[in-house]
Amino acid sequence: MDVRILGGLSVQENGVSVTPTAAAPQQVLALLAAKADQVVPVAVLVEELWPSVPPRGARALLQGYVQELRALITTALRSGEPPEPGSSWLERRTADAVLVSLPGGYRLDTGGGTIDSSQFERATGAGYRAMEAGDLQRAARRLGEGLALWHGEAFAGVAAGPHLREEISRLEKSRLSALDQWVEAQLRLGRHFEMISDLSELVAQYRTHEPLHGQFMVALLRCGRRDEALEVYQRLSNGLKKESGVEPSARLRRLQRSILTLRDVARPRSRPTLPVRVPAASFLPAGSFV
Repeated sequence: MDVRILGGLSVQENGVSVTPTAAAPQQVLALLAAKADQVVPVAVLVEELWPSVPPRGARALLQGYVQELRALITTALRSGEPPEPGSSWLERRTADAVLVSLPGGYRLDTGGGTIDSSQFERATGAGYRAMEAGDLQRAARRLGEGLALWHGEAFAGVAAGPHLREEISRLEKSRLSALDQWVEAQLRLGRHFEMISDLSELVAQYRTHEPLHGQFMVALLRCGRRDEALEVYQRLSNGLKKESGVEPSARLRRLQRSILTLRDVARPRSRPTLPVRVPAASFLPAGSFV
């Protein structure tokens, strides 16, 4: 079974989609996919579907959705070539062995298939370890591989109750953390000019995320585009004040002051503008922006 949740929900068995179109069974499958190969308690599934007050017969309704999913799985299993005599258990799977009933819950058994969220965690974990070891090339590559698995928001288009919302939030935080570290690795490798376009899109998507804005400011600064770096800071400041009434962090304010100082020092000169060599990193705020 192949599970894709880093974007729209896509679950395939035997190469055939088993993702229902109806909202409720799709929501059940989404939560089972989020916890693939783990038992999801019936109580959790009921709370996901009916957060406030479950209807009378909620468990029977849930069982009906499970049966719908098993019907789709059965169709997918039958769509392939019939198993040969002596084939392994995995090749002779049944719907009950894929969507397993256990005391108190259900488990979606992937049978060793691929799960994109697990692939993401493995790739980014390798990237973080490479960052710690100072291997920036490997860090950038592995983090980039993990981020490439995303094709939109997690579980896009799926109705989400409290448990799915929690999972979506967790995955999005992991994605942002990986983005921060990927950009950091690229900047440390000196790829400031190459990152301008990517960072412009990222800060437009994450309008109040400070680390990405700080990294964008540094990239612009290192490319000699001080005024644009200050504009990035101002847009972030306006967005934060509008959304939550707060100012950028002290670290980002120090970065802004450093850029202002550089600009003011450079302005009196009447010479033609030359590529700017940014002072030593110690002039800029300490942290992950450089």
